[in-house]
Amino acid sequence: MAIPIPIPLIPSVFSLFLLSCVLFEIIAGQPTINETTDKTCPNNISCGSHGILKFPLTNFTYPGCGLCSVDCSDGNHRPRIQVLPTLSLESEGDLNKGDFIAINDSNLTSLVTNQDCGFVDRFIGFRRPSELPSSNSRSGLIFSFFPNMTVFKCSKINGSQRVDRDNEYFVNYTFHDCENYLIYYNYGVSKVPDKWHPTCSSPIYVPVVSPSKGTNMSDLFSLLASRFTLEFHVSERCTNCFNSGGRNCLNGQGQCIISNDSKKGRNNRIIIIGTVLSGSFVMVGIVILIFCQRKRLKLSSYLPFLRNSSSNPSSKRDLEGATEYFGASVFTYEELVEATKSFDPSKELGDGGFGTVYHGKLSDGREVAVKRLYEHNYKRVMQFMNEVQILTRLRHRNLVTLYGCTSRHSRELLLVYEYICNGTVADHLNGHLAEKHLLTWPVRMNIAIETAAALAYLHHSDIIHRDVKTTNILLDTNFSVKVADFGLSKSLPENATHVSTAPQGTPGYVDPEYYQCYQLTEKSDVYSFGVVLVELISSMPAVDIGRHRHEINLSNLAINKIQNCAFDDLIDSSLGYKCDVSVKRMTTSVAELAFRCLQNEKDFRPTMDEIVESLKEIRDYIDDDKTKQGLEEMKMPPPPSPEGDHINLIKSCYPGLPGMSPNTVTAKWVSGSSINSS
Repeated sequence: MAIPIPIPLIPSVFSLFLLSCVLFEIIAGQPTINETTDKTCPNNISCGSHGILKFPLTNFTYPGCGLCSVDCSDGNHRPRIQVLPTLSLESEGDLNKGDFIAINDSNLTSLVTNQDCGFVDRFIGFRRPSELPSSNSRSGLIFSFFPNMTVFKCSKINGSQRVDRDNEYFVNYTFHDCENYLIYYNYGVSKVPDKWHPTCSSPIYVPVVSPSKGTNMSDLFSLLASRFTLEFHVSERCTNCFNSGGRNCLNGQGQCIISNDSKKGRNNRIIIIGTVLSGSFVMVGIVILIFCQRKRLKLSSYLPFLRNSSSNPSSKRDLEGATEYFGASVFTYEELVEATKSFDPSKELGDGGFGTVYHGKLSDGREVAVKRLYEHNYKRVMQFMNEVQILTRLRHRNLVTLYGCTSRHSRELLLVYEYICNGTVADHLNGHLAEKHLLTWPVRMNIAIETAAALAYLHHSDIIHRDVKTTNILLDTNFSVKVADFGLSKSLPENATHVSTAPQGTPGYVDPEYYQCYQLTEKSDVYSFGVVLVELISSMPAVDIGRHRHEINLSNLAINKIQNCAFDDLIDSSLGYKCDVSVKRMTTSVAELAFRCLQNEKDFRPTMDEIVESLKEIRDYIDDDKTKQGLEEMKMPPPPSPEGDHINLIKSCYPGLPGMSPNTVTAKWVSGSSINSS
């Protein structure tokens, strides 16, 4: 039996049809390109002798083809990058190696040398990564740098009187007396005061030298650095524009510039989409209106009941009332505030790229680590849900345990983990725990094996961590490993070899092939783990702008030293490398394994299962005469070269070292291809 359409609905349906036509005209007529661009952007934008620029960088010849212009006009000098309307900085090194650039600015060098307080005005406008806008922001490009230090520029009161005379505002801060103002600073402290004196500026972030022994904390100008790493952060809106064939995303406007070759296809798609939408609006509108008309009488009979029930508070659903979320316990915001003493700064355990971690104690006595995400936006919610879903379905003794979280509708996104009290591997290698020298070589060997085992378990579970680094490897009281931070992790679809996604990760650890091809694979974790192995044998940080320009990335430094058999310059001598033949054998064997992990092409890297087995063999090798004699007839598997040659990497450097192959093929180690860490 056909359902008659009431006469009053006909004008409504007709109005909906007219509205859909208007929407179609708006969509079809909406300008999708910047019509003022006269030139089609080339695929490769040259910067003279400095190489090819990659998005979002461009040169002054094609200002509309990127988000940041680089002055490449003088090939004999360093190119200048226009990072702020009032500030350009001199680049040192390649401009197409990733989302960060080494800076060596002569103007800042002059200011620091002359102890000119005017340096502070150059950096007004820079922000820390934790304060950057969301990925969907219309601000296409934002700059920051590391290492950095927070300073405040304050007007003088009564001549040279300090503004924090009673330490009300700048507790533990040092001040420098300039001619017309005061500069307050605290080297090595990332926490910004909750309030500052009304005569002072907002926080200003300036580049500083890396922490080291003997640094004079009381001399402001000895802390400043004219060589530092500049990071750029491109919004997801602009990255998507570029990936879809666009050339630019105008700052503050969000418009996507499409090349002339893409205009016809884009317009045709708009016409098709508009037609389909118009028809769909009409059909859906008719169905909805008929449905509403049929329910009107039924609903009217329930109105008295609905009015009564809506006034009852118990009938309203509390979005935070659930006890589980993806299988994880749900905590209320109030109980976590109480556990952390209102997020007391003294309980802060760490400050990462996505949030701050606090030590807390629950009402049941459990000690916990509470991660407080910086922003409550779409991207943070997705990372929050991603980490909860992954950790609730994984169980491994070397993965951190997630106790629970707040509801994603909570006023803040909070994750609650087991408390791991012994810091991170990075803290012990070159952080505040390094001076205790607790990471002996056997401990480091065990850390490598347990971390590799955890990553192998993830890969068997079709999970790619995507942010393997020493700051995400926690240590308990027995120095057992707990791998943490799964906010960037990705699930590998069934029977898939990779995930196509925009590169994310930490500078110094990102797989170069992933950065170039936008294809995330399990071998991307292998590359990052190779950097961790080098950190374990060298005690050096993954990125250090104080090193030579070609060795700022530890991966580049390691490849260079290993190829030239310069182990004395790579392996930490405090491990016993020079006095213990067993340690020398193991550290150089781990160096070989790291070398294989750091191959530029993923096919030349081992799997995590192979890495676990190799590390166990290195650890369990017995240095007795019988074993040495037997191993004289054995060959260790070398990393393959592009031609498939088998090259013995260690014996060529140490022909008398026990446990190594006696066959010397070459005097230098050969990499499968050049290693360029992004």
